[in-house]
Amino acid sequence: HEREHDREISELITKHDEEMEELRAALNKEQQQLLDELQHQMEATHKAEREQIQIQSQTLHSLELEALRLSLNNMHTSQLELTQSNLRKEKETALVELREMLNDKRAQEVAILQSRHQLELEKIKEQCLKEKEDL
Repeated sequence: HEREHDREISELITKHDEEMEELRAALNKEQQQLLDELQHQMEATHKAEREQIQIQSQTLHSLELEALRLSLNNMHTSQLELTQSNLRKEKETALVELREMLNDKRAQEVAILQSRHQLELEKIKEQCLKEKEDL
Protein backbone atom coordinates (compact mmCIF):
# COMPACT_ATOMS: atom_id res chain seq x y z
CA HIS A 1 0.00 0.00 0.00
CA GLU A 2 2.90 2.25 0.86
CA ARG A 3 4.58 1.48 -2.47
CA GLU A 4 1.37 2.17 -4.26
CA HIS A 5 1.15 5.47 -2.45
CA ASP A 6 4.81 6.28 -3.30
CA ARG A 7 4.17 5.39 -6.95
CA GLU A 8 1.08 7.64 -7.07
CA ILE A 9 3.06 10.45 -5.47
CA SER A 10 5.83 9.88 -7.98
CA GLU A 11 3.33 9.95 -10.85
CA LEU A 12 1.73 13.10 -9.44
CA ILE A 13 5.16 14.73 -9.13
CA THR A 14 6.00 13.73 -12.72
CA LYS A 15 2.62 14.95 -13.93
CA HIS A 16 3.08 18.17 -11.93
CA ASP A 17 6.57 18.66 -13.44
CA GLU A 18 5.20 18.07 -16.97
CA GLU A 19 2.34 20.55 -16.38
CA MET A 20 4.81 23.08 -14.96
CA GLU A 21 7.01 22.62 -18.04
CA GLU A 22 4.01 23.10 -20.33
CA LEU A 23 2.96 26.22 -18.38
CA ARG A 24 6.53 27.60 -18.58
CA ALA A 25 6.59 26.94 -22.34
CA ALA A 26 3.17 28.59 -22.78
CA LEU A 27 4.24 31.51 -20.59
CA ASN A 28 7.51 31.91 -22.56
CA LYS A 29 5.59 31.77 -25.83
CA GLU A 30 3.06 34.35 -24.62
CA GLN A 31 5.90 36.50 -23.25
CA GLN A 32 7.70 36.32 -26.63
CA GLN A 33 4.49 37.26 -28.47
CA LEU A 34 3.99 40.24 -26.17
CA LEU A 35 7.62 41.30 -26.68
CA ASP A 36 7.25 40.97 -30.47
CA GLU A 37 4.01 42.98 -30.40
CA LEU A 38 5.59 45.64 -28.17
CA GLN A 39 8.60 45.85 -30.46
CA HIS A 40 6.30 46.19 -33.48
CA GLN A 41 4.33 48.96 -31.73
CA MET A 42 7.57 50.74 -30.77
CA GLU A 43 8.83 50.54 -34.37
CA ALA A 44 5.50 51.89 -35.66
CA THR A 45 5.58 54.70 -33.08
CA HIS A 46 9.20 55.48 -33.93
CA LYS A 47 8.36 55.57 -37.64
CA ALA A 48 5.38 57.86 -37.02
CA GLU A 49 7.54 60.15 -34.86
CA ARG A 50 10.22 60.27 -37.57
CA GLU A 51 7.60 61.12 -40.18
CA GLN A 52 6.12 63.80 -37.89
CA ILE A 53 9.58 65.28 -37.29
CA GLN A 54 10.27 65.23 -41.02
CA ILE A 55 6.96 66.99 -41.74
CA GLN A 56 7.70 69.57 -39.02
CA SER A 57 11.18 70.06 -40.44
CA GLN A 58 9.79 70.55 -43.95
CA THR A 59 7.14 72.95 -42.62
CA LEU A 60 9.79 74.89 -40.70
CA HIS A 61 12.00 74.96 -43.79
CA SER A 62 9.07 76.22 -45.88
CA LEU A 63 8.30 78.89 -43.30
CA GLU A 64 11.95 79.96 -43.20
CA LEU A 65 12.03 80.18 -46.99
CA GLU A 66 8.82 82.22 -47.01
CA ALA A 67 10.24 84.54 -44.34
CA LEU A 68 13.43 84.96 -46.37
CA ARG A 69 11.38 85.63 -49.52
CA LEU A 70 9.31 88.26 -47.75
CA SER A 71 12.42 89.84 -46.25
CA LEU A 72 14.10 89.93 -49.65
CA ASN A 73 10.94 91.37 -51.19
CA ASN A 74 10.84 94.10 -48.51
CA MET A 75 14.52 94.87 -49.05
CA HIS A 76 13.94 95.04 -52.81
CA THR A 77 10.95 97.36 -52.34
CA SER A 78 12.96 99.59 -49.99
CA GLN A 79 15.83 99.68 -52.48
CA LEU A 80 13.45 100.62 -55.30
CA GLU A 81 11.89 103.38 -53.20
CA LEU A 82 15.35 104.70 -52.30
CA THR A 83 16.41 104.61 -55.96
CA GLN A 84 13.22 106.45 -56.99
CA SER A 85 13.82 109.05 -54.30
CA ASN A 86 17.43 109.53 -55.43
CA LEU A 87 16.38 109.81 -59.07
CA ARG A 88 13.70 112.36 -58.14
CA LYS A 89 16.29 114.43 -56.22
CA GLU A 90 18.75 114.20 -59.12
CA LYS A 91 15.99 115.28 -61.55
CA GLU A 92 15.04 118.21 -59.34
CA THR A 93 18.70 119.24 -59.03
CA ALA A 94 19.17 118.96 -62.80
CA LEU A 95 16.03 121.03 -63.39
CA VAL A 96 17.21 123.73 -60.99
CA GLU A 97 20.62 123.81 -62.69
CA LEU A 98 18.99 123.96 -66.14
CA ARG A 99 16.66 126.76 -64.99
CA GLU A 100 19.65 128.71 -63.63
CA MET A 101 21.55 128.13 -66.86
CA LEU A 102 18.59 129.31 -68.95
CA ASN A 103 18.12 132.36 -66.72
CA ASP A 104 21.82 133.20 -67.07
CA LYS A 105 21.64 132.79 -70.85
CA ARG A 106 18.50 134.89 -71.02
CA ALA A 107 20.14 137.57 -68.90
CA GLN A 108 23.14 137.54 -71.24
CA GLU A 109 20.89 137.77 -74.30
CA VAL A 110 18.91 140.61 -72.70
CA ALA A 111 22.16 142.41 -71.92
CA ILE A 112 23.37 141.90 -75.51
CA LEU A 113 20.03 143.12 -76.91
CA GLN A 114 20.07 146.13 -74.60
CA SER A 115 23.59 147.05 -75.65
CA ARG A 116 22.63 146.67 -79.36
CA HIS A 117 19.53 148.68 -78.74
CA GLN A 118 21.61 151.33 -77.01
CA LEU A 119 24.09 151.36 -79.93
CA GLU A 120 21.31 151.64 -82.48
CA LEU A 121 19.65 154.35 -80.43
CA GLU A 122 22.92 156.27 -80.31
CA LYS A 123 23.34 155.77 -84.07
CA ILE A 124 19.85 157.06 -84.68
CA LYS A 125 20.49 160.04 -82.39
CA GLU A 126 23.75 160.79 -84.22
CA GLN A 127 22.01 160.41 -87.53
CA CYS A 128 19.22 162.66 -86.32
CA LEU A 129 21.72 165.29 -85.18
CA LYS A 130 23.57 165.01 -88.43
CA GLU A 131 20.36 165.50 -90.39
CA LYS A 132 19.46 168.48 -88.23
CA GLU A 133 22.88 170.00 -88.89
CA ASP A 134 22.44 169.33 -92.55
CA LEU A 135 19.09 171.02 -92.53
